[in-house]
Amino acid sequence: MHRIQCKCGTVSGQLSGKGTSNRVVCYCTDCRAFAHFLGQTNEVLDAQGGTEIVQVAQPRLTFSQGIEHLAAVRFSEKGLVRWYAACCKTPLGNTLLNPKVPFIGLIHSSLDRSRMDADFGESVARVNTNTATGEPKPKPNGLFVSMLRFLWIVLSTRISDRHAKSALFNESGAPIVCPTVLTAEEVRQLKSGAV
Repeated sequence: MHRIQCKCGTVSGQLSGKGTSNRVVCYCTDCRAFAHFLGQTNEVLDAQGGTEIVQVAQPRLTFSQGIEHLAAVRFSEKGLVRWYAACCKTPLGNTLLNPKVPFIGLIHSSLDRSRMDADFGESVARVNTNTATGEPKPKPNGLFVSMLRFLWIVLSTRISDRHAKSALFNESGAPIVCPTVLTAEEVRQLKSGAV
């Protein structure tokens, strides 16, 4: 079990059971823009604009309190659903809009930092390093293994038919809150402030 919690403690839950996990630091401009959107750059981004993410199967995630404070945003009609706690703007994680691809990329700021290595392993891939800030850019590593782990998370959850059990999507497959879709101009402004 791994504790999930927003910084004010209003939203909390846990990852239960065991399963494949995937740790990555993503340096893409969308992850950086999400931190800017929430005003959480100091809490979320590393010195070169990276966000550490732990990908796991969605059915492992349950909430014990504060689910009514969940909110979500998308940067386009086809973009990821980026979940956060509206009470204190803590980013929680990213999913696709389609719950049949049953993973969530949990943002490190909602996880128990003291348990990260023990619960998710010490191997951390670095991806999208070409859009990292500053010089020299971090070196990419672990992309191939990371992709294999991601595929295993999705396929094993689908094969076991656990994909329908998600705390973030209802029985009809819709998100439990309606994500706000930002305009192209809003996203442009977030990204211009995130370089």
